[in-house]
Amino acid sequence: MNAGGQGQGAGRRPLGQILKARGVVREGQVQEALSEQRKRGGLIGQILVELGHVTSADVALALAEQAGLETVDLAKATPEKAALALVDGDTAHAFGVLPLAVEGRRLVVAIGDPLNTAVLEDLRFTTGLDVRGVIADAELLRQKIRTHYGEQGSIQDAIAAASKASAGNDAAAAAASMPVVRLLNSILHRAIRDRASDIHFEVFDNEFRIRYRVDGALYEIEAPPFHLAIPLVARIKVMSDLDIAETRMPQDGRIELAIDGRPVDLRVATLPGIAGEGCVLRVLDRSAVQLDLSVLGMKPDEEDVLRKLVALPHGIILITGPTGSGKTTTLYAMLQEANEPGVKIITAEDPVEYDIAGIVQVPINEEIGVTYAKVLRTMLRQDPDKILVGEIRDAETAQTAVEASLTGHTVLSTLHTNDAPSAVTRLVDIGVEPFMITATLEAVVAQRLVRRVCASCKTSYQPDDDLLRELGPDGDRMRGATFHYGRGCDECHHTGYRGRSGIYEVMLIDDELRRIVLKNGSTAELRSAAIRNGMKTLRESGLAAVAEGRTTIEEVLRETFL
Repeated sequence: MNAGGQGQGAGRRPLGQILKARGVVREGQVQEALSEQRKRGGLIGQILVELGHVTSADVALALAEQAGLETVDLAKATPEKAALALVDGDTAHAFGVLPLAVEGRRLVVAIGDPLNTAVLEDLRFTTGLDVRGVIADAELLRQKIRTHYGEQGSIQDAIAAASKASAGNDAAAAAASMPVVRLLNSILHRAIRDRASDIHFEVFDNEFRIRYRVDGALYEIEAPPFHLAIPLVARIKVMSDLDIAETRMPQDGRIELAIDGRPVDLRVATLPGIAGEGCVLRVLDRSAVQLDLSVLGMKPDEEDVLRKLVALPHGIILITGPTGSGKTTTLYAMLQEANEPGVKIITAEDPVEYDIAGIVQVPINEEIGVTYAKVLRTMLRQDPDKILVGEIRDAETAQTAVEASLTGHTVLSTLHTNDAPSAVTRLVDIGVEPFMITATLEAVVAQRLVRRVCASCKTSYQPDDDLLRELGPDGDRMRGATFHYGRGCDECHHTGYRGRSGIYEVMLIDDELRRIVLKNGSTAELRSAAIRNGMKTLRESGLAAVAEGRTTIEEVLRETFL
């Protein structure tokens, strides 16, 4: 093993500088990668590899130098059998670790990500040994894990082993047992592999159920026995630093992992029910999120409008829609458009979902008085150009956002309304005066997420008259169009859908709309005027997506209204 360099602590050198010093990239290539990172997020090393400027091995060596860790050449290393026996195959696969050697009371493991300290702590807990990580090439690491452990075992095998281990043990002992750890690792790994946004652990009378939410729909996986509910939930609480003994009160926590070499945050929320304590894990896969307006499903003209809006020197831009409609992703994508060295951007979020390089992000914590309104007032003393307020919930936050806009700031935020025109009515209901709305509001964007037709089993058909009649007035316009659906295949878990796409309703506030707002016009009047002036409704946007073959008519009917 070779020394990879000294750690820099809080002042660690940027990865690009290290790669430049090693002579593997030029300054222009680093700047190209940084530009890509500002557009879509992601890790700078991963982007450099995708652009073809460096190899994954180059990045591994640079990461090791940055973190002050050693490196190992797995092509020449032979793992000891005693070391391999200390870590089960499911854990090795899920978290990308390969045990190499046992040195007294210390286990040496190869990892692909030097920031993946959580897995080292986890291995210390399960093996009872001190654990030292060394950096290896991520791709070769995955190959070696398959070589020494074979393919990952099934969840059924993990359930059987966990059932045997937890029998007769209390919750704390069962949660610490290797089979329960292995089962939870398998569940988490499969959820990330299947692109789940949430993992539900639900306890009913004599039944324990685990469900994943994928592309907005829930589906159930193999059900573990009822007696595994307590140790699995306890294990989750241990990993998220929650009180394992407190089962009567809801608790919130966070788990940071690297799964298959990808950084993943899990937001944990426990809930005591009458049958027992359950929990839900929100999956925030930082490597999967695409913070680029061009990949969200917008029309080119809609993209152009949002780019112009975020470039405005002042004004309020609102994104509306129900929970889970992709509002935060759209806001982040807009901020990435403005994320340049000459622009100061500050956000207030509850919680901060994704870390974005170059943007100051502030988490809201109402329990200690860190509210949206208070943070927003403080933001204005930090000389920002653009401000993101996670949600306008009350009159104080709304009023402060208006004041921020009037003093020369661009403010982006969200509201929970069904469509774009309703946002104006909602602001009035909150307590914002109509003349203040007309002075500051520039645009409202309503959105929904619809599931994409699976590309692997996509099939076309001609709609019949019954289906066209169901579309109401839009039926005649869609007559003659070719519709699509997914037959169902292994790629989409036989659902016919894979991935999601946005549909949008963009309402620009023009003089006619301002006149309607000033005279306290109704939502219907606002909608009619906006449509006359060129706004495409959510239903129209959805039907256009159907005509393009992106989604199905059933999805559009479910997510929109006439």
